[in-house]
Amino acid sequence: MEAEMKPAFVTGGTGLLGSHLIYALISHGVKVRAIYRETSNRDIIKKLIGYYGGRENELLSRLEWVESDIGNLASLTEAMKGSGNVYHCAAVVSFGNKDKDLVIDNNVQGTANVVKACLENKVRKLCHVSSNAALGANDGEMMVNEDHGWDEKGHRSPYGISKYLSEREVWKGMEEGLNAVIVNPTLILGPGDWKRGSVSFFL
Repeated sequence: MEAEMKPAFVTGGTGLLGSHLIYALISHGVKVRAIYRETSNRDIIKKLIGYYGGRENELLSRLEWVESDIGNLASLTEAMKGSGNVYHCAAVVSFGNKDKDLVIDNNVQGTANVVKACLENKVRKLCHVSSNAALGANDGEMMVNEDHGWDEKGHRSPYGISKYLSEREVWKGMEEGLNAVIVNPTLILGPGDWKRGSVSFFL
């Protein structure tokens, strides 16, 4: 019961998926602590509340913003203190090679830091948002699931590589006792920021 009363902790809360997750949680009465960076636009939550029907003051009273970054382990660990379930949605999304180092370094090290912070804070459970790009589909395959093995010789985008390596960080944490689950969404669409992420492909 005590763990259920602890706030949920969300990374990537100003992104498309993270903002909708926050809205869903606070709409169901869950208190949420979400991290943001100085350059982040937190107004997306207010826009979603207005889009889905109001109750702004009531819902926002359940949301606490804390300035932090998944790239800073000390800050992240401190921000996560007292949290129950952790939802790791933050990631750099880019499928081109020009951002390869940024994507891989940020996503993998960021996830490693989230895992370490979860273990340090003994959180109830981590939900790591990966991607179908981390699964081992080869060119021409119509179906892919979690049973597909990763083939390093296959054509992999930097984003896919970063998500696969990030999953390995979560697996390491699970070996150390972390209660975690990994989800692999495909294309995520919805109201919000249409200029970033997978949605931008349609513009």
